[in-house]
Amino acid sequence: MPIKTLDLESLGEKEGNKYEKIVVMSKRARQIAAQEKLELDEKLKYFEGFEDEDEFTFNEEQERISKAFEQLPHATQRSVNEMLDGKVTYRYPNEDR
Repeated sequence: MPIKTLDLESLGEKEGNKYEKIVVMSKRARQIAAQEKLELDEKLKYFEGFEDEDEFTFNEEQERISKAFEQLPHATQRSVNEMLDGKVTYRYPNEDR
């Protein structure tokens, strides 16, 4: 699934710096990817420890789960969509620490 191009000027139309928003989208994409990886690992962990008796059935199920995760939109595209929809908020850490 190809990623759509994004007009960077449209990011600066609202308040804030467009380059800061790019960094925020990048960090959000990493969060999404890490969360998906944890979910996938958790689902595939179920298949650990089974004997080889019914290996074919388990391999099919593992493949089905993996393909379902591959069909999800790319984490970068989802973070861009979240930013454009105003679903992402960010703040600066306190500087007086």
